[in-house]
Amino acid sequence: MRKVSLFIAMSLDGYIAKPNDDLSFLKLVEKENEDYGYAEFVNTIDTFIIGRKTYDYVLKEIGSSHYDNGQRDVYVITRTPRPGVGRTIFYTGSLTELVEQLKSDNGKNIYCDGGAEVINELLKHDLVDEFIISVIPVLLGNGTRLFKDGRPEQTLEFVTAKTYETGLTQLHYRKK
Repeated sequence: MRKVSLFIAMSLDGYIAKPNDDLSFLKLVEKENEDYGYAEFVNTIDTFIIGRKTYDYVLKEIGSSHYDNGQRDVYVITRTPRPGVGRTIFYTGSLTELVEQLKSDNGKNIYCDGGAEVINELLKHDLVDEFIISVIPVLLGNGTRLFKDGRPEQTLEFVTAKTYETGLTQLHYRKK
């Protein structure tokens, strides 16, 4: 069965964005020729699930090829129907039904690339199998929390912890 994985960065105090969806704190650990295992991770997946706000931000900052390279399915979770573009589908139905269907299909793993609303909806239904969380050495004090209240308790199994000279620490856990 396919797994749903998170691969996401957060501040030491648990925020994935500053107020107004500001991701500038990620620049603190930018380093030439260092992707913190992202390329290796993306080779294990063939499907993206992403919230519309995160998708729009990446589209503006990086471009659509970050997600849709013609070899992966991209599901943008949105409340507003839009026609698909390439292999990008703007999905307005039940997130849990979509993920349960995708997990039962054949293929590589599924990458949930945020945002917090999508991640927390998956966590409420115990649909995240793997957590790769990069902790950035900064205390933001405010913003969008990675983990919101109101989720069931989940015990995880430790896989690895890696440290980098930028101060970033990457934690890898999987569902027990």
